[in-house]
Amino acid sequence: MKTKTVRTSAQRLRTMHDWLAAAYGPQHWWPARTAFEVILGAYLTQNTSWKAVERSLANLRAAGALSVDGMRTLSLVRLQKLIRPSGFYTRKAPAIKAFVAMLDDEFDSSIDRMAKAPTDQLRPRLLALPGVGFETADAILLYALGHPIPVADAYLRRIAERHGLLKPSCSGHRATYTALVQLTCDAFAHDPPAQQMQLFNEFHALTVAVGKAHCGTTARCDYCPLAPDLRAYGPGSAKAWAV
Repeated sequence: MKTKTVRTSAQRLRTMHDWLAAAYGPQHWWPARTAFEVILGAYLTQNTSWKAVERSLANLRAAGALSVDGMRTLSLVRLQKLIRPSGFYTRKAPAIKAFVAMLDDEFDSSIDRMAKAPTDQLRPRLLALPGVGFETADAILLYALGHPIPVADAYLRRIAERHGLLKPSCSGHRATYTALVQLTCDAFAHDPPAQQMQLFNEFHALTVAVGKAHCGTTARCDYCPLAPDLRAYGPGSAKAWAV
């Protein structure tokens, strides 16, 4: 009798990437013209839809504020009005202003200079800014600044939990997020380092695509590209905890 090979959670996640890539194709993220526009999008997309973000970005573009220089000239009240479609504008506008102030004070107003800072120094600095959590910081690092670090959002968390890739944590959001990032790093650890940033880029976009279609607050597993993994392992099965 043939014994079935038990695969690790990281190996399974790497295979999921391949299935999603085959199902959805290249995602071409992040949809923006400049690094600064990516950064603005990372702030604005918190707790809202991308369609709402696009309306805010269109307002900023019309106002000539999709650059560091343009943003610096806006008053806080004017910025709040322009990004109102994204919601939480009284919180997001000061947060964006704080980022620009940090960029001016610490990196001579240069995103290129900021991007050259080491990841292990830049990530804590971003997290110290108001309105920046783990997902926002890592989205800025990956998509705007070109640092090879995964983004772990709610869709990836749902996938990992429903497929039993990650043991539930009682230690809170930070521990869960850190575990998801580590799991993703492990999944792509055997890929060439030069390709990892693009793989992290695509994988995050692909998990959003499958999350919207199949893994929202209610799971819709019929015709999901990841259904073969559930059939092979089952949610929460003992085999799913192999590490």
